Amino acid sequence: MKTLMIDMDDVITTGNFNKYIEEFMGIKINMDEITNYYYVQDLVKEKSKEFWRYVENKDLYEGSPLFKDCYEVLEKLNKKYDIYIVTSYLWRDDIDISGKNLGYKYYYLKEKLPFIDPSKYIFTTNKKIINFDIKLDDKYENLEGATTKILFNSWHNFNKEYNDVIRVNNWKEIEEILL
Repeated sequence: MKTLMIDMDDVITTGNFNKYIEEFMGIKINMDEITNYYYVQDLVKEKSKEFWRYVENKDLYEGSPLFKDCYEVLEKLNKKYDIYIVTSYLWRDDIDISGKNLGYKYYYLKEKLPFIDPSKYIFTTNKKIINFDIKLDDKYENLEGATTKILFNSWHNFNKEYNDVIRVNNWKEIEEILL
């Protein structure tokens, strides 16, 4: 059985992160104008410490839906592949408060994807050190070490060209490729 790594953020769900940035900063984010992967740091730069304290006790995933068709496609893939959800939980600007984020991610995955055993969740910040047959992620650098690299189109990778990936826009496209 082939191994399949699937990223969580911006592949399975978007979570509530932007909602909390908008609340804290009193702004409306237009993701069509964002191209920097670390846009949060740009938006909160002068108030960075205050922002991370603001989100410290907020569940970034509560009530956040899975992407359209994600559940159904993952359920089918789970019968054919050895699936691992590999996700980062550390906030590079304030690592010390990131532990709560790990818990929120864990319980979100357990509730939303009950057919994937929690022993198949990997929480790390360096996905390059883990090799899988297939990797599905929205960040190109995280696809390293896979035979098949699937890049989920997202706000930060639309304008970048990569020759060694298969690009997908949604879970139905993933289903067509992998099933």
